[in-house]
Amino acid sequence: MSYIPYGGYWSTPFARWQGSLAHLHSIEFAAHVTKAALAERGIAPEVFDFAAYGLTVIQPNCFYATPWFTALIGAEGLAGPTVTQACATGPRLLATALGEMAAGRSEVALIASGDRTSNGAHVYYPAPGGPGGTGTAEDWVLGSFNFDPWAKGAMVTTAENVAARDGIGTEEQHEVVTQRFAQYQAALAQDRAFQRRYMPARLEVPDAKFRRTVAVLEGDEGVHPADPAKMAALKPVVPGGTVTFAGQTHPADGAAGMIVVKTPERAREIAPGGPLVQVLAVAQAREDKGYMPAAPIAATRAALAQAGLEIAEVDAIKSHNPFAVNDIAFARAFGIDWWEMNNFGSSLVWGHPQGPTGLRGMMELIEELEMRGGGTGLFQGCAAGDSAMAVLIRVG
Repeated sequence: MSYIPYGGYWSTPFARWQGSLAHLHSIEFAAHVTKAALAERGIAPEVFDFAAYGLTVIQPNCFYATPWFTALIGAEGLAGPTVTQACATGPRLLATALGEMAAGRSEVALIASGDRTSNGAHVYYPAPGGPGGTGTAEDWVLGSFNFDPWAKGAMVTTAENVAARDGIGTEEQHEVVTQRFAQYQAALAQDRAFQRRYMPARLEVPDAKFRRTVAVLEGDEGVHPADPAKMAALKPVVPGGTVTFAGQTHPADGAAGMIVVKTPERAREIAPGGPLVQVLAVAQAREDKGYMPAAPIAATRAALAQAGLEIAEVDAIKSHNPFAVNDIAFARAFGIDWWEMNNFGSSLVWGHPQGPTGLRGMMELIEELEMRGGGTGLFQGCAAGDSAMAVLIRVG
């Protein structure tokens, strides 16, 4: 497989939707962040021979997404595809770069994603054959959360389906939330020492025209503390169900990027002195209709098979867990303890801007492995349409 230069990745803090990043065009903001990250690392845009940009929420002019993004960072001659795979967009970006390298078309790739769930578009589709020519409309963000055209249900319904099938109750879900919040506190210790490995200590938030600073973020915005007493008083979102608002993540805004290279020599050129970070396997899977939170189980089995590994050989696990149900179902399937997963937090706590979420999860996984002195890590997460992707990474 290919390599990720150690430290060759970056993420903004994530801000709960309608927060400090809500006014920014996601592509322009991702380019703004990427340009600064490359300059800080002394990496010229000319080094890249491939780029892919990921988004899941449409923005004005996103038809031009990747070539616009690369031009904004100063790489006007750099082309590439625009990638969207809902919440699995981050791993899919990585898989896209690996595919280019396997085909011999790339040596050094840039993958990036920015998404803004705030102020989601209200889309109108003309229908000349409708009564009086009346068309149809959808809310791009909320409509997608609330209705899967194939499974005929909302995202939360998929969590309830898995909870019912596996006998997962509200109390255990809230225990997961409490543990994940405690793990997230470790990432904030010593003035956010862990997060500052891949995230700026201070993010100056520009205005919509990128001319002046209008706010400063020192870490994620809008994270709610896990209060067991308050959570116990919550009613399930779906009457008669088990999943409360505390047992699921929150929509967010943010951006992230990562460098991928074909050879260990190129990785060491970009990150001299750092550990070698190798991508061992990338796999995807799809669950039964309406059982999205369980999809990472099959994706992980496929990734482990690719790498010739067993789950016991994995030293750290990071998940995109939009629902606490995700981690419980996964842990039961592999006979492991969900308590040990997601050191330093996860998307259940720090939020979900969709496209960048998986990229940030992989960064945190790499940094956890580096702190351990090396090892093998698994990132896995579900996505819309009862799908999932899993990535195995080795550091050392």
